[in-house]
Amino acid sequence: MKSWARLLIGGVAGVLIGGAAAIGSVRAGSLGAQNAIGPWMTGSDFGTAAASPYTRAVVALRGLLALPASEARYYTATTDNDGRPLDGACRYRITGGALPAKWWSLTFYDPAGYLVPNRAGIYSVGSVSLGVAEAARWTVIVAPDQQPGRWLPSGGAGRFDLTLRAYLPADGGMGDFTRRQLPQIVREACA
Repeated sequence: MKSWARLLIGGVAGVLIGGAAAIGSVRAGSLGAQNAIGPWMTGSDFGTAAASPYTRAVVALRGLLALPASEARYYTATTDNDGRPLDGACRYRITGGALPAKWWSLTFYDPAGYLVPNRAGIYSVGSVSLGVAEAARWTVIVAPDQQPGRWLPSGGAGRFDLTLRAYLPADGGMGDFTRRQLPQIVREACA
């Protein structure tokens, strides 16, 4: 085989393999997965001129209208505190306290970044629904069956992601929340 043909075949194969790897990386990526804090992943370059090409690609694919860090910080979890993948057949207790932000929301998504249909029509829990006493120490249960208290239905999903959005962070979005400030995700039981 001629050397130009080997180079052409190698070049085409390299582009195809590299392109497939890049697409797979972006589709598997979570919003700003640069910093791990316990089970939560985050990044600080959303909505800035300094956003990396990876962050821009993930936001374009999964994070429509991502706000800059000064307006919202995004934390995504795909595992529990013990590092096990989040599974819709299991029941999880998510506990947290007051976050250094004006308000927050916790939302349940499938791995592709879509809301998971469920009979109850509940997709998110937010701090605005909490009373003053409850806001200092809150609990949300994620489970397939209805639970007492704050409940996010898993809708029979397999793997899932949780996204915590903290709006108007107290530090202007300059730093990450600490592991102690972020909610704990504890798996209690599986079906």
